[in-house]
Amino acid sequence: MSRPLRYGICVLLMIAGCTKPTPQPTEVLKPSGKDYNKPLPPGQLALRKIDPADYPDFGRGYYNQARLRDAIRNSLNYMSKPSSQRYFPYGPISHEQAVASLQRFLEVLDQARSPEQLNEIIVSEYDVYQSVGCDDCGTVLFTGYYTPIFDGRQQPDSQYRYPLYALPPDLVKDEDGNILGRRTTEGRTVPYYTRQEIESSTGLFSGLEIAWLKDPFETYVITVQGSAKLRLADGSLYELGYAANNGHEYQSVRELMIQDGLLEPTEASLQTMLAYFQSHPDKIQHYTWQNPRYVFFREAPGGPFGSINEPVLPQRTIATDKSIYPRACLAYLMTTLPQSYQGEYRQLPFASFTLDQDTGGAIRAAGRTDIYMGVGPEAEVVSGRTYAEGQLYYIFLKNYAAAPATAAPTE
Repeated sequence: MSRPLRYGICVLLMIAGCTKPTPQPTEVLKPSGKDYNKPLPPGQLALRKIDPADYPDFGRGYYNQARLRDAIRNSLNYMSKPSSQRYFPYGPISHEQAVASLQRFLEVLDQARSPEQLNEIIVSEYDVYQSVGCDDCGTVLFTGYYTPIFDGRQQPDSQYRYPLYALPPDLVKDEDGNILGRRTTEGRTVPYYTRQEIESSTGLFSGLEIAWLKDPFETYVITVQGSAKLRLADGSLYELGYAANNGHEYQSVRELMIQDGLLEPTEASLQTMLAYFQSHPDKIQHYTWQNPRYVFFREAPGGPFGSINEPVLPQRTIATDKSIYPRACLAYLMTTLPQSYQGEYRQLPFASFTLDQDTGGAIRAAGRTDIYMGVGPEAEVVSGRTYAEGQLYYIFLKNYAAAPATAAPTE
């Protein structure tokens, strides 16, 4: 079985004691042309229990624990709500087992005094499940997302002319939050309006404007990222969070621009896209309207929040396809990420414990995972350059009776 990242990238040298090893620059493991959006067969889960001989080195995550306990507690808060039980069992994993796995890991973090000890405890006490990835061999494409800070207004003027919209009353969801479409005046449910129809309409969404921006591509970026902090005229921040989407599938503008030869695959980042559209504003609608998916917003002070309605934390929250991955559970990822190194951003080895707390608009398969990178310009740089293969693991305490077999829970 091929494991290109696990055996192909430079591994951090763990030296004795509590001295943090120096990460070494490495070439980014470029995506290989695999179909990362390849769907799993109906009813198949994304995770497969693996043999202890195939466990990754969890000790690599020992030195990277900032806000990990906070993220675990956020997941436990979600799991304490009765509504969380509807998404379990997840395969053989019961709700009780998932909760106990998180609770015990808080103790493990206090107990482990070295990378080796952390790894030993996990190997002794936890079963490990690996994502099957896009190729049934564990290959996952990691991308990044963030919360932008843009100038905005709560009322339009001659500059701030591009609106974001609140949740429309004719949008129909099922009990699990899945978008069913639009309720017509005749009582029928039809597909909801596309991005182009929403943004080109005159008066159709009048009264639903929740904010206004002066740059149409910044407006687009917010609807892709799913949250924003808008800097108002008085310098205060107006926080917006995800409310719902229009039910259409996401189409990557980045990929369209690469196909058209406007961006080189190795240089195609959010920053290069922003720069391109600043120089070519006439091209914005041509590309953004090819992505029919649109996101509606709500005021969200104290956010941003993930799809489990808990705060998302930088490099501690991941977004996955919640029809095939378990909500709020503890994960461990290995990939390369752009990190500040000797005054510049370099692709460096990265291993970290994370929590599965969000759902990505473009994440619809076992071969995709989004990592939340934080708020503002620096997070924009990192998230916009995150595009590399890796592996994704979930850990659950051993010695729990297997839950009744179940198909993948519905979103």
